[in-house]
Amino acid sequence: MKIEFDKGDGLVPVVIQDDQTLEVLMLGYMNAEAFEKTQKEGKVTFYSRSKNRLWTKGEESGNFLFVKSIHIDCDNDTVLIKANPIGPTCHTGNRSCFKTDYNQNFIFELESIINDRYENPVEGSYINKMRKKGLNKIAQKVGEEGVETVIAALAETKEDLIGEASDLVFHLLFLLKEKGLTIQDIAKNLEERHK
Repeated sequence: MKIEFDKGDGLVPVVIQDDQTLEVLMLGYMNAEAFEKTQKEGKVTFYSRSKNRLWTKGEESGNFLFVKSIHIDCDNDTVLIKANPIGPTCHTGNRSCFKTDYNQNFIFELESIINDRYENPVEGSYINKMRKKGLNKIAQKVGEEGVETVIAALAETKEDLIGEASDLVFHLLFLLKEKGLTIQDIAKNLEERHK
C-alpha cells in the first residue's frame, strides 16, 4: 500500500470504523512509522500530535482497536481502518468519539451478540433454550413473529408494531445464524437485486 505522507507534512488522517457495526469510532493521524507498526502488530497505532510520539490506542486503558482491514482512499492520502474495538473507543467512556443519538447500526451489534451466545453459551439464556429445541422451532418462531407483526400493523398501535417488528428482526437474525448465514449475506443479495 502506497500512502502519500508528504501531502500532510508526514501525517495522514485515519478514520476508524467498527468492522461489525460500521459505526465511525474516531479520527486520528498516522505517520509512516505508526502505519508500519499498525500493520505489523495488528493494533491501531497513531502519531499523537499533542504528545509528539507514537501512541497505540488502548496502551493505557486496554481498549485496543484490533485491525480487521485497511483501505486507502483514491488520492492515497487518507486511511480507513475497520477494527474490532475492545471496550469503548472514546476517552470519555463512549463507544465512539462522535456523539450520536443511538447506534444506527445496532442490528450488526445484535448479530454480534447472537454470535457470542453461540460461541459462549449461557445456561438459561433464551438463545441457548431455543437452540436446544432445534431449527424447526427457531424457524417457526420467525413465522409467528411475522404474523404478529402483520396483526400489529393492521390493528394495533405504532409502539406495538415497533415491538413486534423488533421481535421479528431478532428471530430472523437468530435463524440466519442457525443456518450459517449473516446479515451481510442478505445485504449483498439485496444490493445485487438493486443493480
